[in-house]
Amino acid sequence: MTWLIVGLGNPGPTYAATRHNVGYLVADVLANRVGGKLKKHTSGRADVVEGHLAGERAIVGRARSYMNDSGGPVSTLVKYYDVEPENVVIIHDELDIDFGQLRIKLGGGDNGHNGLRSVRQSLGTGDFHRVRVGIGRPPGRQSVHDFVLKPYSAEERKELPVLVEEAADAVESLVERGLAATQSAFNR
Repeated sequence: MTWLIVGLGNPGPTYAATRHNVGYLVADVLANRVGGKLKKHTSGRADVVEGHLAGERAIVGRARSYMNDSGGPVSTLVKYYDVEPENVVIIHDELDIDFGQLRIKLGGGDNGHNGLRSVRQSLGTGDFHRVRVGIGRPPGRQSVHDFVLKPYSAEERKELPVLVEEAADAVESLVERGLAATQSAFNR
């Protein structure tokens, strides 16, 4: 069985440290775990590394497009590697979960997340796994757009490496132990 694991985010140094790019950070950790570095895919639409995670073949990737256009690159990788949607894991930021928390699920709507909406539309289904990394809601009257595209606070930056490693652990657990065991261990 082959797993396709894609971290969502925005390319380039302008967005590297923003909340919207936590999926990219987790993909970087997973790339190291499978023993490689992300390199440009032949399609030019994503960066990928192939290897094994928890004994299973795994392709770890990041779309080279902006968040709102993530679906095309994900769909390209699904077709190229012949992966079924239920073996796709999308890692993304989640406003409705407090910072420092994770939720893992299979299927569901996009909950207003434009990256997920794009992936759902391109795959023609929402029946893929999601590792939802909590970033919390914007404070006060700050717009959601501004909040997700701003860097983490100083306090959050201290905790971020632990959260990113934990999200990578959740992906590895999902591949190795399945959805129910992973939800039991990581959804709290």
